[in-house]
Amino acid sequence: MTASWSFALLVLGPLMAAALAFVFPRRGRGVALAAAGITAGAWVGLVREVMAGGVQIQRVGGWSAPLGIDLRADGLAVLMLMVTGLISGAVTLYSGRYFRDAHDLESAHRERYFWPLFLFLWAALNALFLSADIFNLYVTLELLGFAAVALVALAGNREALKSAMRYLFVSLAASLFYLLGVALVYGQCATVDLTLLAAKAQPGPTLWVALALMTGGLLAKAALFPLHFWLPPAHANAPAPVSALLSALVVKGAFYILLRLWFEAFHSLNTPAVAQVFGGLGAAAILWGSANALFQPRLKLLVAYSTVAQLGYLFLLFPLAAARDGGFLAWSGGLIFLAAHACAKTAMFLTAGNILHAAGHDRIKDLGGITHVPPISTFAFGLAGLSLIGLPPSSGFAGKWLLLSASLVQGQWWWVVVMLVGSLLAAAYVMRVLTRAFTRVPDATAPHPIPPVMEWTALAMAVLAVGFGLVARWPAELLRVGVPWP
Repeated sequence: MTASWSFALLVLGPLMAAALAFVFPRRGRGVALAAAGITAGAWVGLVREVMAGGVQIQRVGGWSAPLGIDLRADGLAVLMLMVTGLISGAVTLYSGRYFRDAHDLESAHRERYFWPLFLFLWAALNALFLSADIFNLYVTLELLGFAAVALVALAGNREALKSAMRYLFVSLAASLFYLLGVALVYGQCATVDLTLLAAKAQPGPTLWVALALMTGGLLAKAALFPLHFWLPPAHANAPAPVSALLSALVVKGAFYILLRLWFEAFHSLNTPAVAQVFGGLGAAAILWGSANALFQPRLKLLVAYSTVAQLGYLFLLFPLAAARDGGFLAWSGGLIFLAAHACAKTAMFLTAGNILHAAGHDRIKDLGGITHVPPISTFAFGLAGLSLIGLPPSSGFAGKWLLLSASLVQGQWWWVVVMLVGSLLAAAYVMRVLTRAFTRVPDATAPHPIPPVMEWTALAMAVLAVGFGLVARWPAELLRVGVPWP
């Protein structure tokens, strides 16, 4: 398969599937499975092209930038496409039974709209990761946000609707800030192409204001502390597969754009002081999110605050990857951790959905003896927690080890302290759940049996979060293709 076909299928495959799922709602799951197969084949073909020939460029309509639109695939984009495909495939398998086995009259209505919205979100993610200019990144980010907000509201209850509205207002305000920044950049540089901006952008008041606006909007969409307030209620009140998508993929879209802006388009403005600010916000997110996770009454809220904390590790990439010594260690470590977090959080949210399905609640204090109800799901939660804590041989360990190594090479020992404290706090809130789950209680019963596909899908993602660490060398090599170093 040529790169041109791969580009087309990765975007148009899920997009056309979304239209079909809307027209034929009863065939939504089958359409999504077909889209998963098509995008998997396209991704494999694109990986071969990138590994063999380097960065791949697709000129839409035959016109190149600045007159036309370019799509581009390098190692970073391909890794993000792979993570998106894996998570989306797992959600497809899980959701088919999740909605059909729901114990309410509205489940059929939710399933009808879940599939087209989910597939539309998938297409937006793929288009975002392949975009090569800051305006198309804005367009795809907006499409992603609208689909995500609608999916959060899908639960239909009062709390879900309140969370969706809060998410919508934050997303719209953040998009406005980003678009204002794009306008300023275009007025200053007369282009929006990432590669051309890297050559033209020079530090100055206009670009600093533009980048501040764009970064502020993206930090809100990425839910980085202290702009994380919308994330826990949105993730906790959405249906389980939607929570998995939000935590594993949606917030990563904004983070991906931040990487493109600061390490590629505006690398000349990426000063050590700016990098340390990003790192400080990341460290605060690790400590604040982990501390809050320890005291949450509900399992989904605990996992949601854990997401706030784990996102902080990704922003440690900024001060560590910006340095020449050990910079690629941090770059590969941060992005391997991103993949680890995506798989682990998918497993955790799917597990939380399984427990809610079986027990009728997800109150942590009342989870005593839950291992008698969904033992596979409980094991999946523990295995995913292994990766979040960063214990070997998990992919979480591989990512954190590379970040720690970069910190020591560069003498930035304070990030080592933050990561170690964050890992201890992660161990505490994971063990809080497992200790309660393994508490013996008399007459533990399963009021609602869990379909095997729901349990095994969660376990598969947890195994992937651990097993990915055994092959961490391969993504590290992939990330060398088109590494955005000046």
